[in-house]
Amino acid sequence: MFVKICGITNEDDALLAVAMGADAVGFIFAPSPRQIAPQQAYDITRRLPPEILTVGVFRNELPSRVVELGHKAGVKAVQLHGRETPDQTKEVAGHFRWVIKAFAAGDDNLPRADQYGTDMILMDAPEPGSGKVFDWNLAGDAPSQMKLILAGGLTPDNVAAAITEVEPWGVDVSSGVEKAPGKKDAIAVMRFIENAKAAGPEQYRGDDEGPYNWDFE
Repeated sequence: MFVKICGITNEDDALLAVAMGADAVGFIFAPSPRQIAPQQAYDITRRLPPEILTVGVFRNELPSRVVELGHKAGVKAVQLHGRETPDQTKEVAGHFRWVIKAFAAGDDNLPRADQYGTDMILMDAPEPGSGKVFDWNLAGDAPSQMKLILAGGLTPDNVAAAITEVEPWGVDVSSGVEKAPGKKDAIAVMRFIENAKAAGPEQYRGDDEGPYNWDFE
């Protein structure tokens, strides 16, 4: 089970997530209470182990700007969390080996997610970043061969149920493991990762197996 801890704003929280067993950490460059400057993210990413996937999160940004800021931050992957088109997503994918395209639950484009030039997609609540739970059955709209990452309202207490119902390739959390916006709760991070890993299904939505060495895959 791939686990991403998003909304990282400081080195201590990044190292905490890694120590607790996270596979990826996310840095939000879009307007948000958890927004971080690319240079700050770079100072953190360069200190993380190579097996950790570092992800820069953007929303409705020009592809050229995504590429510029992503490289400045030193992230290995980018997450496009807005209304980016297939062509825009493919343009970004020409500069980063891993791109996560996010869709809101119920988005009419979700069934066509395989046209975006990336095999990793994320399904969030209808109001992305709201931290609200939604109808997990909507995950069925995603193409079955995609690596589906489930987000939106997940917490240490409900992540196992979400994984059991959706059988995603991975899960993503931000506000569900915080004690304040941009500041993680160590116990919540630990419990979330433990519960997610323990609930990992033998069968999941996706076409291959992890874990990954993100430096070489």
